[in-house]
Amino acid sequence: MYYAQIILPLNLKGSFTYKVPEEIIDQIQCGMRVLVPFGGKKIYTGIVFELHDRAPENFVAKEVISILDSKPIVPDEQIKFWNWLSDYYLCTLGEIYRFAFPSSLKLESETYLKLKPNAVINFEILDVNEMYLIQALEVRQLINLTDIEAFIPKKDIIKTINSLIDLQYIEIDEKVAEKYKAKEVAYVKINDEVLKNESLTGILLGLTKARKQKELFLHILEKQTENPGQPLKKSDLFEDGYFSSSHLKALADKGFLEEYYKQKDRIESYTGEIEEIEELSDIQKVAKEEIDVAFEEGKKVLLHGVTSSGKTHIYLEKIEECIAQEKNVLFLLPEISLTKQITQRLEKKYGNELGFYHQKLTDFERVEVWKRISRNEIKILIGTRNALFLPYENLGLIIVDEEHDSAYRQKDVSPYFNARDVALVLGNFYDANVILGSATPSVESYYLGQKDRLRYVFLDKRFGEVELPVFELINFKEAQDSKHVNGNFSFRMLEELKKTVDENNQGIILHNRRGYANVIECETCGYVNYCSNCDVVMTYHKSANEMKCHYCGQRASKPKACPKCYSENLNERGVGVEQIHEEVSKLFPDNEVDRMDVDSMRKKFAYEKLYEKIEERETDIVVGTQMISKGLDFDHIELVAIPKADSMLYVQDFRAEERAYQLITQVSGRAGRVSGKGKVLIQTYNPDHSVFQLIKMNDAAKTYDYFLKERKKFHYPPYTKMIMLQLSHRKEDKITRASQFMGSVLRKYLPEECVLGPEKSPVFKINNMFQFQILIKLPRGNKYASFKKLVLKSIEEFDEITAYHSIKKYLLIDF
Repeated sequence: MYYAQIILPLNLKGSFTYKVPEEIIDQIQCGMRVLVPFGGKKIYTGIVFELHDRAPENFVAKEVISILDSKPIVPDEQIKFWNWLSDYYLCTLGEIYRFAFPSSLKLESETYLKLKPNAVINFEILDVNEMYLIQALEVRQLINLTDIEAFIPKKDIIKTINSLIDLQYIEIDEKVAEKYKAKEVAYVKINDEVLKNESLTGILLGLTKARKQKELFLHILEKQTENPGQPLKKSDLFEDGYFSSSHLKALADKGFLEEYYKQKDRIESYTGEIEEIEELSDIQKVAKEEIDVAFEEGKKVLLHGVTSSGKTHIYLEKIEECIAQEKNVLFLLPEISLTKQITQRLEKKYGNELGFYHQKLTDFERVEVWKRISRNEIKILIGTRNALFLPYENLGLIIVDEEHDSAYRQKDVSPYFNARDVALVLGNFYDANVILGSATPSVESYYLGQKDRLRYVFLDKRFGEVELPVFELINFKEAQDSKHVNGNFSFRMLEELKKTVDENNQGIILHNRRGYANVIECETCGYVNYCSNCDVVMTYHKSANEMKCHYCGQRASKPKACPKCYSENLNERGVGVEQIHEEVSKLFPDNEVDRMDVDSMRKKFAYEKLYEKIEERETDIVVGTQMISKGLDFDHIELVAIPKADSMLYVQDFRAEERAYQLITQVSGRAGRVSGKGKVLIQTYNPDHSVFQLIKMNDAAKTYDYFLKERKKFHYPPYTKMIMLQLSHRKEDKITRASQFMGSVLRKYLPEECVLGPEKSPVFKINNMFQFQILIKLPRGNKYASFKKLVLKSIEEFDEITAYHSIKKYLLIDF
């Protein structure tokens, strides 16, 4: 007797045991999708995780209904990877399955009703609702619950169904349907038989009275004669609006035309000219040789290259070598929309062997990429972090570009994991080489590089010996005291901006705050507009003339008068990127000033349009949030200005200084990439701050040495491992008691100094859920695994309290 462990797309621990019927024992394999019953009449698509002959002791296993695949859809390497991910990040296999798979590959089950075969129905004993349902089933063989709501009141549906089931007039059927359908494109051609059997003159005479049909026939004939091998798309005939589908249908009905369909990939592949990559510089050659040696020794690599040092160039060389060995490449990027230039270069080199996988694809497009990967048609895949779960067969190289980026570890998506660390582990399962690349590596990666856990390769010069930008600190307090300011800008900053645009160059202004003003405040009574769902003040967005909550998305119109004291004396407090953009537009009325932030980039292709404007030098100054620090590689940006640099530092986060350094360094890398005359102006009230001084010195080793000393002093990563446990509930008193209890349970199993909290989260209420957090600091090394088990034991003990089952828990490992 054979049994299978099945993963279901549910947030439940472990896998589920099912009996394998004898007729499919020979076909079933690990990694295949199967249909299984679960919880009554529900049917789910599961993944076969393990096959064995151990019968369950406490229950009778249900049977697998059927196999959905002819070969495994999840390779062995991915199954091992899922197992590791579940163990390390303390998440369930069902969560990973839900995240990893496009929803169209997970079949859905709906409850359908049908008439019982050979049932003799006595209509006299039925009430009106029962009669309606029987009549509907006589017309349509299957009806689901959603359809029934159209003619039976919701409250009566279950009563009606149960009554008819008891009478044995109807039964429940589970209709399972795979949602993915291949995209088909309609083409037309003149019927070959017609041209053989009838003369062209005879056909045209027959169409004399139908002028438009005749013209359409001649148009198709002309296209077919000009390009005999090229199929004619149906939609192309109606582009200019002269012909309509009725003309085409009339010709088809007469037998003159033939309509046929061809399957088409939803994602267009590049088919233009393919270009060769240029030769590496001497410094790049040395770096590449170091990488080659590391790979020969079985080491992963951290490529730390200053901005514009040509890291991408080295990636391209390594990709070329990997493809030559007939292995595949995974190129991970934090955000797909900000990567136009790298994708252009790869497209020109590898054409349709290049694929993309990211959140902006439709579900059907993701399925097509999935299938192309499993057929080994894609040699290089560019993707965001969910691309780690595709069914690669012979992965040879993983590149994680901008490895420091916070987009690799999104806290609001389940399961929580860090794509950078996970990529290193995935490389082990596939025996693939891994390169982590960044101009500002994370402190954790730099530490691993210094300990030789990763081979550290440093590119300290820009490509073509171009000089790095010069940093200048502007003391804004002094400028204010001497009245050398205009709004949020010092005269020195405005002078440099004017000089840049006068020389026909471009400038960037960074201000990492969305909206126009942080708050609208009543001058008379001090009232401010709080979000009704969250414990935060609503931000004013002038472009939409509304107040927005950046946590739950609630919107409200801007108040004309104070709702508390009815005063009209309302003031805007705090400066957002919209206000900086408005200010710069007024200061430079003769220049083109554009804004780049999440709110202005919502429209489709908005980023691409602005990108082209910068490239064509149609814009002079770009004002933006952190978006402008990524992906921009232009020849004429010479100045980067940061008017309110202090706002990056004073945040409740032990990584605040590291992130400020990374953001300022990344955005400074946009300046002077060709001329070498780039300049970065940092306006601050505190120019003596360690981070600003280190940035000005432009010495990476000293900067990271400072960060590591600070982290060691206060026992933060990389010297410890951190777990954040977040608890939330709708009732404040309940979550307060529960969090105190959770803290006491953790202290029972872990040393006192390891558990910090519970404390209210920085934002106590989000979307009507009150939040508490407990920070757990654990030592690195062998003890970490045993301590982590104790954390799990504490959570299990907490779950034994029935009253706390409604408390939501969220574990962030390696926080």
